[in-house]
Amino acid sequence: MWAAGTLAFTALAAVPVLAVIYLAFTPGENIWPHLVSTVLGGYVTTTLILMLGVGAGTLIIGVGTAWLVTMCRFPGRRLFEWGMLLPMAMPAYIIAYVYTDILEFAGPLQGALREIFGWSSKRDYWFPEIRSLGGAIAMMTLVLYPYVYLLSRAAFLEQSVGVFEASRSLGRGPWRSFFTVALPLARPAIIIGLYLVLMETLNDFGTVDFFAVNTFSLGIFDVWMNMNNVSGAAQLATVLLVFVAFLVIGERYARRKQRFHHTSTKMQALPGFQLPGARGILATAGCLTPILFGFVLPTVILMNYAWRHFDPELTQEILGHALNSIRLSVLAGAIAVVIAIFMAYGARIRGSRLLMVANRIAAMGYAIPGAVLAVGVLVVLGGLDNSIDGFARENFGLSTGLIFSGTIAAVTFGYLVRFLALSLGTVEASLGKVTPSMDGASRSLGRGAFATMRLVHLPLIRGSVLTAVLLVFVDCMKELPMTVILRPFNFQTLATFVHQYASDEQLGEAALAALSIVGVGVLPVILLSLTIAKSRPGHGAGQIAAQIAEREA
Repeated sequence: MWAAGTLAFTALAAVPVLAVIYLAFTPGENIWPHLVSTVLGGYVTTTLILMLGVGAGTLIIGVGTAWLVTMCRFPGRRLFEWGMLLPMAMPAYIIAYVYTDILEFAGPLQGALREIFGWSSKRDYWFPEIRSLGGAIAMMTLVLYPYVYLLSRAAFLEQSVGVFEASRSLGRGPWRSFFTVALPLARPAIIIGLYLVLMETLNDFGTVDFFAVNTFSLGIFDVWMNMNNVSGAAQLATVLLVFVAFLVIGERYARRKQRFHHTSTKMQALPGFQLPGARGILATAGCLTPILFGFVLPTVILMNYAWRHFDPELTQEILGHALNSIRLSVLAGAIAVVIAIFMAYGARIRGSRLLMVANRIAAMGYAIPGAVLAVGVLVVLGGLDNSIDGFARENFGLSTGLIFSGTIAAVTFGYLVRFLALSLGTVEASLGKVTPSMDGASRSLGRGAFATMRLVHLPLIRGSVLTAVLLVFVDCMKELPMTVILRPFNFQTLATFVHQYASDEQLGEAALAALSIVGVGVLPVILLSLTIAKSRPGHGAGQIAAQIAEREA
């Protein structure tokens, strides 16, 4: 039963991806030559530049601030330990809407500059264009660097004191110790953080759509919705899967055969490099800047817009969309956790390599961009609907219509395929900490597998189960590309509502909904902050890295 159930769930998770690949190689109308000759080169180039830019920016900010906060002593360090995580709560598309409203030609900043210097038109001065590839890189960097920061900080926290004492005895200061000791030891964690950043970059739709940056995600949506060609969208999605495969292989290769061990049993606090005077001020400014521009300023602006554009009727509409988002997210989170518990516990009691491999395949959805999964989900569910409708017409003379595709079932299925990795990784990590002797003791008392899971394991992993539900819930609330494609007609979530209004230059009306998404995103940030606060030097922080790293499974 455990093996059959696990393999069934794995098949359900893999079918949308397989459907995309099948449709790409068996198109009804082959527009691939047209795509190659017109837009494919642009999609490849733009996507690569976007990934390189965001990757470089998040590495510099994430690793640099993690080293400063962990190993140096300067004003505000305690505040920055958790404050650096706050931009993680801000979806990239929301921050893009806010800064476009501020920085565009008709915005308050350029208006003030024209007033001060007497400029009358854009020809009189130069100002960076926010709606550009560079603007998209900046927006994503501001909200994605916490992935690199969190994993880098966890790696720095668990490094042995002995290696730093040896480095100091050889006359190396903070920066030489950073480049020659800390950075090489932390490289595996940094690679995982960078991998997660690049996955999120490939998945982004709202930012690149708003900035008209032609990446693969936007191209898939355009070919499907505007050209009405599902096969062409599947072909672009397959090329994007090649990008994902290279990232997965590259991440595994970068960490091949690397093992790092503590050289000492000392677990006292890490040595703190004091940064006096100007250096301390620069460190404070360096940590404060990404928090200020990545979270504080956009939040304050959204609060101001929400206050100025408050409308009771619109608020009621937003409340309805919020309930839609909550229902979908709770449903997806609950189902994902139930499936994760079944699969993780089945692999635990069977100890079968087949089930472990099946779990890894089922968790691959997180590495697949939402636009790609949306194509696969609609192809699978659309085919299922057509089959049911054809059978009903032939045997009963009636049409069943759309039962799965075009309903919230499609959205929920898409969420499950993409975010099952979050719940599965969290549950697996928690079950791994339960000693196997408890299983044996329960069995010796005559308890079966289900009874052992219900009476022994579930109470022990209850906290991790709640964490898994929270992680899936929050990511579903923020998910945009899959929701835009899979949602039923006349069905809005907070994410699609904000995207629609902001695209129509009505950010003020969407501000309250945007704040709601940000508020929900703060929940995991608080959870992570509390976990870090409870971790001792050299201990608990590594568990944080392990849990986040499960996303790349």
